Amino acid sequence: MPPMPPVTKALMLICTAVFCVQLLAGSFIPLPAWFALWPLDSGRFMPWQVVTYAFLHGDMLHLFFNMLGLWMFGSELERLWGHRRMLGFLLASVLAAAATQMVFTAVTRTYSPTLGASGALYGLLLAYGMLFPNRTIMPLFPPIPMKARTFVAVFGVLELLMGLTGGRGIAHFAHLGGMLGGWLMIRFWRGQAPFPSRRRR
Repeated sequence: MPPMPPVTKALMLICTAVFCVQLLAGSFIPLPAWFALWPLDSGRFMPWQVVTYAFLHGDMLHLFFNMLGLWMFGSELERLWGHRRMLGFLLASVLAAAATQMVFTAVTRTYSPTLGASGALYGLLLAYGMLFPNRTIMPLFPPIPMKARTFVAVFGVLELLMGLTGGRGIAHFAHLGGMLGGWLMIRFWRGQAPFPSRRRR
């Protein structure tokens, strides 16, 4: 197995370290109060939150699945793109997820904060499906092998349905926003040259 690329490795370490600070500091350093993404009209929104929310996580499972996805999809994409494009892509996904979630909370007039790297992860998932559409993926739930493009389509539809039906506790529209940001970034790159060609496996 090749070594983990530096950006993917650094982000996994940073997210894990921040989560440990959340656990150890507790109420002494309430990181979510300052760095989670709060709705615009909540009175707690700060500009830096559109980026910092992605480094916070709600619990161990939240962190585990996001870091697992970052490792699974981010490692290969970073090897293909390089460090700079990987960072640019992740930033685009994180910002698009934040913008989508802020629109959603403004429309629904909800005031709960958003946190987690899931928006970036869904952007990576979309990119993986676009660049490696025929690669077989075995998801944990359900454990059914499927092509990457099918995997992306299934998860995208599920996120949309759960968002429309009012699934609580999960920022489904932030996930969709991350996918949108990733798609827009790839479309922008494909308007330039050179861009890494699609690999069929």
